[in-house]
Amino acid sequence: MEITSFYFLCFFAALLALYYLVSKRGQWILLFAGSLVYYWFAGSGWLILYPAAAAAATFISTAAMERAERAGKQGLRTAAVLADVLFLIGVLALLKYLKFGMHQADGTIRALAVPLGLSYYTFTLAGYAMDVYNGIAERQRNPAKLLLFGMFFPTMVSGPIQTYRETGAELFKPHRLDYRTVTRGLQRMVWGFFKKLVISERAAVLANTIFQGYGRYPGAYIWFGAVMFTIQLYTDFSGCMDIVIGAAEALGIRLPENFAQPFFSRTISEYWRRWHITLGVWMRNYVFYPLLRTKGMMQLSRTLRKKLGKKAGKEITTILAMFVLWTAVGLWHGGDIKYVIGSGLLHWFYIVAGELTLPFWKKVLPALHIRMEGKGADFFRIVRTFILVNVGNVFFNAASAGDACAMLRLGVSRWNPQILVNGSLLSLGLDWEDMAILAISVLVLFLVDLLSVLPDRQGNVMCVRDRIAERKLPVRWLFWLCLLFFVIIFGEYGPGYSSAAFIYQGF
Repeated sequence: MEITSFYFLCFFAALLALYYLVSKRGQWILLFAGSLVYYWFAGSGWLILYPAAAAAATFISTAAMERAERAGKQGLRTAAVLADVLFLIGVLALLKYLKFGMHQADGTIRALAVPLGLSYYTFTLAGYAMDVYNGIAERQRNPAKLLLFGMFFPTMVSGPIQTYRETGAELFKPHRLDYRTVTRGLQRMVWGFFKKLVISERAAVLANTIFQGYGRYPGAYIWFGAVMFTIQLYTDFSGCMDIVIGAAEALGIRLPENFAQPFFSRTISEYWRRWHITLGVWMRNYVFYPLLRTKGMMQLSRTLRKKLGKKAGKEITTILAMFVLWTAVGLWHGGDIKYVIGSGLLHWFYIVAGELTLPFWKKVLPALHIRMEGKGADFFRIVRTFILVNVGNVFFNAASAGDACAMLRLGVSRWNPQILVNGSLLSLGLDWEDMAILAISVLVLFLVDLLSVLPDRQGNVMCVRDRIAERKLPVRWLFWLCLLFFVIIFGEYGPGYSSAAFIYQGF
């Protein structure tokens, strides 16, 4: 049951109506039952045992931590949280990364089934257990509520990764029916459908044609395909988040944001503070900072400071910790070297190279009378960051790291920019009408994101949805109805159409 399907819309409409009809004390119970029903139909039925086992292990470990704390046994508390985290991450590694399988009668190997939302509820529950251990979050004493927190149905598709201190109370407190809350949630869902069904599905046709037959498309074709995949990935993932966050908002529940106009980033570091925000926060809080505080890393830092100086010693240990962090980010995306490179170590290299060469540029550029600040410099940095991200996305989408390298070589082996204007792009799977719809829709998306980062006349930075909300009722409804009918008319859906699963659903 994809969240872009008619069945999901019927399911959500029924749940939304019942949610505000039942007693406020029963709302979380309805969410719990609805999440189980959704997972059963969207996650292959019996695979629901995986998140149930994960929640049970976390419930037992946090209870053990509480008892050990009362008894003053810190060692047992530490053992309990380590056992839980190792169990959760171990199951994740077993199901996603190890090539185990069972031989079938025809000699083929059937891989182990991977449940829906595996990475998301694993990180959500592991973060909760560590927060309880560190005294940041209170222990949830109701196992059903803990299971709901771990597998709240919208987040099972592609996240976001939750923290208990932010969203735990939101799930369990009563919510009254509010016109503004419901309509704003539904508006955001429509915007998500626009991104996914109108833009992402069309961009996917172009990207897939080039990536799957890259040998026939040298030069500018490669870079056009890379940009199309970046557009596909962004509108697929952020569109999914809009639907998920909008559905939760209609229920009165606030989920953490996962995107903040990432393609206006001036550096790769800023890009990752704007892209997949909850993953970045999780990795920093539970991998990067704890690693820097380990005895071994602190001892290494002291040794390096004595031998190389305070600044160099700190930089080297930080770079080493970042190497582990970005390797973990790459592995989270998949157990393949192409993910470790394209979503991990390549970005580590970008950041480290940028930091290490910054003093050089601070000396050279002023000497050449080139400004390092201002709108022109910011525009250059934004374009540079976008290009670097596209290089990483070639690894992300290619069949293998070898194919990615071959594509990049083809991208610089031939100079043929004329294909962008001579009609050659119409041979990639979309006719001129679909190309026009895609171009207009991407322009609308760009303008909406741009308006969301530019201040208004009063100097306030507001998202477009808030700007529209300030208009009179007829204007508001006209805008959202036009967007809705645009999706209905030009969206890729309907009988016989099978939308590709969300890209990040596989992670």
